[in-house]
Amino acid sequence: MTEDTAAALDPADEAEISQFLDHLWLERGLSDHTLAAYRNDLQGLAVWLRGRGQRLAGATRGDLLDYLARRVRQGARPRSTARLLSSIRRYYRHLVRERRLQDDPSARIDAPKLGRPLPRSLGESEVELLLAAPAVDTAIGLRDRTMLEVLYAAGLRVSELVSLQVGQINLRQGVVRLTGKGGKERLVPLGEEALVWLQRYLDEARPALLRGRAGDALFPGRDGGHITRQAFWHRIKQHARTAGITTELSPHTLRHAFATHLINHGADLRVVQMLLGHSDLSTTQIYTHVARQRLRELHAAHHPRG
Repeated sequence: MTEDTAAALDPADEAEISQFLDHLWLERGLSDHTLAAYRNDLQGLAVWLRGRGQRLAGATRGDLLDYLARRVRQGARPRSTARLLSSIRRYYRHLVRERRLQDDPSARIDAPKLGRPLPRSLGESEVELLLAAPAVDTAIGLRDRTMLEVLYAAGLRVSELVSLQVGQINLRQGVVRLTGKGGKERLVPLGEEALVWLQRYLDEARPALLRGRAGDALFPGRDGGHITRQAFWHRIKQHARTAGITTELSPHTLRHAFATHLINHGADLRVVQMLLGHSDLSTTQIYTHVARQRLRELHAAHHPRG
């Protein structure tokens, strides 16, 4: 029998937890899933406290610190611990607001620091495999190849890519004009390879996809309007399977690869910031960590003393 199951949940604690959850539901309209997570967190704490002969409402800061430390020793990750502490804090703040407690025992407990998750990316060879996956002897395949080329060449958000209009592309100057988040406009160079595919696509595939219909969408879907984000994401996953890529992808995978590969090849961080349309340099700095991690992996794999 574990420590958590050695003592059953005190009925009074169970009633207080239910009352708190009813309050959350009425005040904030939280989902059943979220409420169940709060219940699970608070019941676990209440059972552990009862094993100490303590009620939930009578817990001290020391009790809470001991409980959190125990969870960490059992393997709880920082993100899980932070979520648990958030549940505990909300409960005790509620008791203070209801004047059932004078002091909040969770008030001076620091949440664990959460490192920003590194974005998933692809290596340069994997990108080449993905770009080559669409069958370009069909109009849809040529459209997909061109979309992937533009996505990687310019580091676009998928939402920016699928909403592109023909007038945003300047083949002569080799740039795409974008309006990003907050209405901020930027010009991004496309590179020779993407321009070659764009010209071929515009000549061969786009007229076939439009089937005589008028439209401004650079990359039309079946109805002649813009291809949807979901439809293109489905196509990317299909092409990844064709290419034999097992890395878990996200809609931003090629955008991340664009930024990481630029920095790997010596691009200035502020240039990458401008190309991505980030308003804050700190958002772009995550890619320096990705690049360093990749260098460590390469060193470990290939250096004789790695």
